[in-house]
Amino acid sequence: MFYPAYIHSDTDGSASGFFPDVPGCFFAGDSLDDAFQDAREALTAHFEALFEMDEALPLPGNVEVHLENHPDDFTGGQWLLVDINMRQFDGRAERINITMPRRLLVKIDSFVSEHPQFGNRSAFLAEAARRVLP
Repeated sequence: MFYPAYIHSDTDGSASGFFPDVPGCFFAGDSLDDAFQDAREALTAHFEALFEMDEALPLPGNVEVHLENHPDDFTGGQWLLVDINMRQFDGRAERINITMPRRLLVKIDSFVSEHPQFGNRSAFLAEAARRVLP
């Protein structure tokens, strides 16, 4: 999904910008290229924070609509469309097929039966992944 961003270059070569559809999401860099790269990182980090707080992720707007509704906010800079994979923020459960040693499955099942807060094998594996992955 492409999110429009607006970016300004400074006289020292640095650049900064924002996403008009994502309140509070800003990015910057020592150069225009650095700012372009930081834009995706900033948007991803912002969406990760919203996702963790169970907040709705905003949908991207239309550049023409932004220009029509707020022309004074978009002068002296340029537009950038940032592509972000929204699948990473899809919290729906997905059935998967994995292979692992039976011995490990027995250990997992035994642990889950002794620790009912996990509920089942799938919930345990999901929680273990959350704790290990950044």
